[in-house]
Amino acid sequence: MSAIDYDIDTGANGGRMADEPTATGDLDSLRPLPRISVHAFCISDAVRRVMEQCSQDRRMARASLRITSGNIAAAASMFASTPTPNLIILETEAVAGNLMAELAPLAEVCDPATRVIIIGRHNDITLYRELMRNGISEYIVAPLAMADIMTAISAIFVDPEAEPLGRSIAFIGAKGGVGSSTIAHNCAFGISSLFSTETILADLDLPFGTANIDFDQDPAQGMAEAVFSPERLDEVFLDRLLTTCSQHLSLLAAPSLLDRAYDYDRDAFQPVLELLQRSAPATVLDLPHAWSDWTRTVLGEVDEIIITCAPDLANLRNAKNMLDALKKIRPNDKAPHLILNQVGMPKRPEISPQDFFEPLEIEPAAIIPFDAALFGNAANSGRMISEIDAKSPTSETFSQIAHLVTGRATIKKPRKGGLGKMLGLLGKK
Repeated sequence: MSAIDYDIDTGANGGRMADEPTATGDLDSLRPLPRISVHAFCISDAVRRVMEQCSQDRRMARASLRITSGNIAAAASMFASTPTPNLIILETEAVAGNLMAELAPLAEVCDPATRVIIIGRHNDITLYRELMRNGISEYIVAPLAMADIMTAISAIFVDPEAEPLGRSIAFIGAKGGVGSSTIAHNCAFGISSLFSTETILADLDLPFGTANIDFDQDPAQGMAEAVFSPERLDEVFLDRLLTTCSQHLSLLAAPSLLDRAYDYDRDAFQPVLELLQRSAPATVLDLPHAWSDWTRTVLGEVDEIIITCAPDLANLRNAKNMLDALKKIRPNDKAPHLILNQVGMPKRPEISPQDFFEPLEIEPAAIIPFDAALFGNAANSGRMISEIDAKSPTSETFSQIAHLVTGRATIKKPRKGGLGKMLGLLGKK
C-alpha cells in the first residue's frame, strides 16, 4: 500500500515499554532519520527536555521537529485546521479508561499517513495492546531517555521492513509541449508549502529538463550523477545531489546538457526512486513525453499518475492509448488522473472538455485555462504560480491537484486509515 493509505503498525522494537531511561549508547546503531515532520506535545518539563535533546541530535538533521506545551486536546484543536505531520508524539497522564476517549477527537482530524507515539505513565500491557489495535505506532512509559524516542521513531521510519515512507507521484504529458512539467513543478511546490511536507521534485528528463529553470537554480550535480552512479547511492550521497528550492522542497535536477546520449536500461531509475521513497514523504517525478522500457517501468510502480493533455485530437488519441496501456501495466490500480491544460487558446480550434473526456470515460482532475501572461511571467522569473498570484483561479486549481494526489481533503473529516480507524473501533463498543 502507499504511504497515504496504510494503517499504523507496531514498531519493530515490539512495543517495549521503558520503566527507566535507556542508555544513550543504544543510539550508536541508529541511522539518520529521513525528511519527516514531527510534532511533539509535552505536558511535563522532563519529556520536553528529552524532546529538545532529540532536536539537537545529528540523526534528526533532515527531520523537522516542533515541540509544543500541551496535551492531546491541544493537538486535536491545532490539527482541526492544519494538516497533521508525519509523526505526532503525545504525552498523557490519562488512565486506560480515559485515554481512548481523549484520542477520539484527534482521530477525527488525523491524516491517514500520520503515525502516533504516546508517552504515558502506566505500565499496562492491556492498555498497550488496545492502543496497538487502534492504530497507535508505539506506547512508551515515562520516565524515558532520548534513546527511547529515537529508537521508536527509527523503528517506524527507518526499519528496512517498515512500509515505505514516501508517496511517488508521476507527471507525464500525452504529447510534448502540453505543460506537464509546469504542472508537476507547481504541484510539488504546492504539496511542500500547503502541507509543510518535505517534498523532492525529481526531473527525469535529463537532456531537456526545466525544473532548474523554473525554480531559478543552477546545481552542479543532480539526477545524472544519481542514475549513472548507482553504486554510490545512499542517503549521504543523495543529500549532496539535492538542491533546496524552498523550506520544504528539494530538487533533484536534470543536467540539461547534450554532452552524452541519454540511453537507459529498463531499471535504470529504480535505485534512485527507491531511495527517494525512503527519504521523503512525497516525491514528484517529472517524466518526459516518451514511451520506453524505463518510462513504462517507472509508471508501473508509482503511487499516482497524472497525464496532462491539450484539447486537440492528437492528445485525445494519445491519452486513450496511454490509459489502455497503463490499465494493462497496472490492472489492480485506479486509473490515472487527467488534466486538460491550455484550454481557450486564442484562434486555436479545440475539442471541448466534454467532448474530450466522454470517449475516455473518465472525469477530469482539473481543467486549466490558457493564460500566457501568468504562466509566462512565472517561467521567466523562476517562480511558481502561487508566488506570482496566490489568489488566481489557476493557483487554487494547483492547490486542489495537490490535495488530490496526496490523498488529503481540503475539509477535515474522519479518516479510515491510521489513527482515524480508531473512530470505527470506538463506535463498536
